[in-house]
Formats: sequence, C-alpha cells, structure tokens
Amino acid sequence: MGHDDRGSQANIKVAFFLNFSFAILEIIGGLWTNSMAILSDALHDLGDSFSLGSAWFLEKYSKKEPDKKFSFGYGRFSLLGALINSVILIGGSVFILTRSIPRLMNPEPINPEGMLIFAILGIIVNGMAVLRLKRGNSLNEKVVTWHLMEDILGWVVLLIASIVLMYKDIPILDPILSVFITLYVLYNVLKNLKQVFNVFLQGVPKNISIDRIEKEVQKHSNVLSVHHTHIWSLEGEKSMVSTHIVVRDDLELDKIVLMKKEVRNILKKNGARHITIELEFECEECKNKSCES
Repeated sequence: MGHDDRGSQANIKVAFFLNFSFAILEIIGGLWTNSMAILSDALHDLGDSFSLGSAWFLEKYSKKEPDKKFSFGYGRFSLLGALINSVILIGGSVFILTRSIPRLMNPEPINPEGMLIFAILGIIVNGMAVLRLKRGNSLNEKVVTWHLMEDILGWVVLLIASIVLMYKDIPILDPILSVFITLYVLYNVLKNLKQVFNVFLQGVPKNISIDRIEKEVQKHSNVLSVHHTHIWSLEGEKSMVSTHIVVRDDLELDKIVLMKKEVRNILKKNGARHITIELEFECEECKNKSCES
C-alpha cells in the first residue's frame, strides 16, 4: 500500500472520530435546547459518521486483490456502506419530520443560547475535519470534504437563527429550519440512493453512452461493426466494458492485434478500466454460404 493510500485512510479516520463525537454531543445538545433543528442536523452528522466510518474501513478492504472468490476484486464492497447509510438516513429523516411538522402548528420554547453554542462548535469541528481532508488528493476525500462544507453552511444558518431568537421570540423558526434541513438531507439521500441502485443493478454509468462509444470505435478503427457492447461499474468509479467487434475474414494476424489495441485505447479514453473484446469474423456475423461450407 502506498503512502497516499495510508494518508487517505488516516485523514478519513480523523474526520470520522471528529464527526461521530460531535454527533453524539449534538443529540445531547438538541435534547437540552429542545431544538429540532439541532436534532435533525445530529441525524445528518450520524449519517456522515457512518459514511466516514464505512469509507475508512472499506477503503482498506476494497484494496484487496482479486481472488477466486471475488474475481473482479472487492471494490463493490464500498457500495454496502452507502446503501445501509441511505436506508438509515431515510428512516431517521421520516422520524424527524414526524416530530418537527406538528411543532409548526404548536411551537415549543427553545434555548437560543444553547443553539448558539452548538452552532459555533459545529462550525469549528466540521472546519477541523475539512482542513484535515483538504490535505489529501483522493476522490473519496474530495467528496467528503464538500459534504462537510455543506454541514458548515448549515451551522452558519443555525448560528444566524440562534442570534435572531435571542432578540426575537419566534419559536416557529426552529421547526421551520428543522424541516428544511431534513428535506434537504432526504433529497440528497434519495439522489445518491438512485445512483447506488444503478450501480448495483449494473446500469450503464450516466457519463457514458454506448451508442457514442460504438460509433467512435467504428470510425477510428478498421472494424466492420461493433455490437453487444455492455458497460457497467463495480463501485461507481471504474467502468467495465465487454464488446464484440467484427473484422474481415482475410485479415492478417498482426493487423488483428493492432486493431484490438486501437479499440482498447478508444475504450480506455472513454473511462473503461477492465475491457473484454470478443473478436468475430465477417462470416460469423452474416453466416453466408462460403462460411457455412
């Protein structure tokens, strides 16, 4: 394992412990201040913590080499954490909404000073995690960094709301913020869950077009036709491709080898990491009399 891999795991590990510890503190603080907005963000942070924890564990596990049990490797295990985390967040979001919506009709008094304290702590803790993760260069770290940046913006909103509540008695502001935060989290969870299911069901990655790739292969190589192209991903990052190419019956071996290399380079340029090319001769495709004889 390289230095970058160890650094990536260490950064995610630190971010996990910071986020998880603060999520527990948020739950206590939310109950203390009677703030549904803080409790809804605590749910969000617990989900983040689970994501970070599973990312930290699976970052190591998914690096295992392919074997006879998992011939494509262990990369797909990284999706398990995302799936479980999404289900937990959806259930938690529904629970928070069932508690927050009634408060829109019957607002309850809250502790704005406590909200202010936790808003400041939220900005500091998430800020520390962001600074730690910004040291890394991996895609995983960059995604988590942007997620934590969203958390910081959420705490800034709560900070402003707590200051307003210290001078104006508007208790309905808390459940309103809670509902908006929860709906925002739920929207992103459902959007991510759709992507997770697309990978699990071996859908074509959204940034890849089979028609475009087949046309490009046929245009920039000497193949007669391209068909039965399948594209999927193990974990949402590395694309797998299998395709059939048809060549002339009299094509020499060295030209076949060169042609396969050209096709492979085109597929790699389009993001493919694992490529399988099935070679077919013209007589196999059209099944003409000369081929059958």
